[in-house]
Amino acid sequence: MSDFDYDLFVIGAGSGGVRAARTAAATGARVAVAEDRYLGGTCVNVGCVPKKLYSYAAHFHEAFEDSGGFGWQLAEEPSFDWATLRDNKIGEIKRLNGIYGRLLDNAGVRLINGRASVVDAHHVEVGGETISAEKILVAVGGWPWVPDFPGNELTLNSNQIFDLDDFPQRFLVLGGGYIAVEFASIFNGLGSESHLVYRGELFLRGFDNEVREFTRDEMAKKGVNLHFNTNIEAIEKVAGGLKVTLTDGRVLEVDAVLAATGRRPHLAGLGLDRLDVATNNDGSLKVNERFETSVPSILALGDVTGGPELTPVALEEAMKLVEHHFGDSTPEPLDYERVATAVFCHPNIGTVGLSEEAARERFEAIRVYSADFRPMKHTLSGSSERSLMKLIVDDASDVVVGAHMVGEEAGEIIQGIAIAVRAGLTKAQFDQTVGIHPTGAEEFVTMRSPTRR
Repeated sequence: MSDFDYDLFVIGAGSGGVRAARTAAATGARVAVAEDRYLGGTCVNVGCVPKKLYSYAAHFHEAFEDSGGFGWQLAEEPSFDWATLRDNKIGEIKRLNGIYGRLLDNAGVRLINGRASVVDAHHVEVGGETISAEKILVAVGGWPWVPDFPGNELTLNSNQIFDLDDFPQRFLVLGGGYIAVEFASIFNGLGSESHLVYRGELFLRGFDNEVREFTRDEMAKKGVNLHFNTNIEAIEKVAGGLKVTLTDGRVLEVDAVLAATGRRPHLAGLGLDRLDVATNNDGSLKVNERFETSVPSILALGDVTGGPELTPVALEEAMKLVEHHFGDSTPEPLDYERVATAVFCHPNIGTVGLSEEAARERFEAIRVYSADFRPMKHTLSGSSERSLMKLIVDDASDVVVGAHMVGEEAGEIIQGIAIAVRAGLTKAQFDQTVGIHPTGAEEFVTMRSPTRR
């Protein structure tokens, strides 16, 4: 037994923190976790889970419209009740919170309710109690950030958007990342007059350009009002809503404004400044391959380290961290480049590996295969929605280095394709795979002629 109260003390009971705590406890380590807000972190409470539930709700609007071409006649015009969706979501999140609590309890992990702060390299303080630990893990995730402009206090952030008292009939989102495009689509689908304002030429910076342009066009067709190359100059409260003045001179009146302008590491009050823990330029914690900060006994993972802000990444980092510090072997480094991801805008985006632009920079020559088509479903529905599928191939090795999709269930489809990309399969092996017909996904194994080189 060591001289410390615990072998591992985890600050933050989000996805990464809980996984690290449970996995470390399974090795026999003595583990405690401190959480001051809610079990499951951002993903379960104000991120992936409620967002996907709301996305499902928004898709019903399209489904009702599409059903007519298949012979369905609705007896009356469908109506949407925000309170039902909101309150059912609250019930589901409470159920998940309970599951996380039981997972920790069953693993023998002590759960402490409160915001912990680091006293020194081996001590934390929480709720007036000072606790010693051989290793301290910081897994507190991120917190919404809102830029400074007149009236910014009138905006909502991504933590608040799920639980509005009233449904906004006129909705504006500021930003160009995942959250912005997703909520612009969601509220449009639920029936809002939806606007997206972004300072750049095109949203989803870092994604494949063809994917970005295709998504822009599809979202616009569905009725989302897109305002690029502009920003919010000021917001003021007026009778009946909010007056939003844009930097290009336009004025919009809406009921709610979501500032989806990014999340930053939630490090305030943790006491890491006492130890002068090194940070990156963006304020995230600098860690090595063992997830150690500049103070070796203090570890960090997930969104606080500046990597991909994705729940599965935090989960995998937790597994690697425990192998490094409580296992008997050195794990392979996590492959961040070939992490699959999805954006639940309408239509969905799924992507894994390199964009066309990144591949052109890395390889001497590439081949691009793409298919832009109207899905079979919409030949009867009457919808003009189209799908895009795309493969990027290194010409020299024939290895598929990137796969991208915009369309219904893109995330579900790309998850399977991600295995092939991670395994380094060649285009020839894709071609040798027999497709499932009739499906949209079969396009990934039937694209034979390059679109461009």
